Amino acid sequence: MASSRFGLRPDKAPGVAAAAALAVACWAYAPTGIRIALQGYSPTQVALLRFAIASLVLLGMALGRNIARIRPADLPWIATLALFGVAGHHVALNFGQRGVSAAAASCLAQTVPIFTALLARPVLGEIVALRHWACVVVGACGAILIVKGDQDVSGSWAGGALVLLAALSWGIYFTLQRRTSRRMDGLSVSCYTVWLGTAMLLPIGLPGLRTGLAQATTGANLALVLLGIFPSALAYMAWNHVLRHREASRASLWLFLIPPVAMLIAVPALHETPSPMLLAGAGLIACSVLLLPGNPGAQAQQACVRPAPIGSLAARLRRTRPPAPRRRRDGRTGPP
Repeated sequence: MASSRFGLRPDKAPGVAAAAALAVACWAYAPTGIRIALQGYSPTQVALLRFAIASLVLLGMALGRNIARIRPADLPWIATLALFGVAGHHVALNFGQRGVSAAAASCLAQTVPIFTALLARPVLGEIVALRHWACVVVGACGAILIVKGDQDVSGSWAGGALVLLAALSWGIYFTLQRRTSRRMDGLSVSCYTVWLGTAMLLPIGLPGLRTGLAQATTGANLALVLLGIFPSALAYMAWNHVLRHREASRASLWLFLIPPVAMLIAVPALHETPSPMLLAGAGLIACSVLLLPGNPGAQAQQACVRPAPIGSLAARLRRTRPPAPRRRRDGRTGPP
């Protein structure tokens, strides 16, 4: 089944597949919504207003449920999630989308699983095979083709580089989020992350905001409302639920579906036509993602031939080694 290809088992966790599909649909709208919102606001203002709306949505959800109390030990992790997943990612993405089309931005954001796979081993201890380096090279070639073939780049690589920086920041967020979600439920992690991330955006988003609110068009305001409700609030909560039940490197394969859905939204909404080079680059990135060791089939195949690390094997032997026999008073060993 298709959901099994992405590391999800519908018979055991149907809610995970539905949550992943919701997150994909919401995030696929984001490039188009950002493009429209940037017609009336600056990149930092778009980020601030988007997450101010998301904060209100999550506050309403939190009032209806008892969210977990944040412990002092969790505060550094939540702050790190807010820095990379809210402030850093969205500021870089908004500035980058001024130089690339919505279709190109969605394709470049598809490199998130590559960054997630690179980080899953050192941060989470998840098994990632050695061939992920080849996947990184293929994905990088695809990203170069996208930036070069996009019609809105205008000879500058800055926009594409910023979108890739946003993808790296998102990969860090997903990987660290997996660790935090083991101790807190998805709604609690989403609330604290979005609230703290919104506070981080205040110093850079407030200057000139009153003028932007007065001059923005109805379309830009509507796009901001949709961005705040769906990609920023509902998608974050849904993805937290996914990461509570699946490894980061396997769950991130769902992000492979975002670019085609985003193109379907951008073509009628923004009248964008993807170039052949952009489609070729998207294909290379898709292949690199599907060939990542996080693919369940590839991971299972390599697990049969790849020896376990010496450290983990030694630890397993220590756990399974029978206890040493007790020495009796007469000097012999064994039961008395």
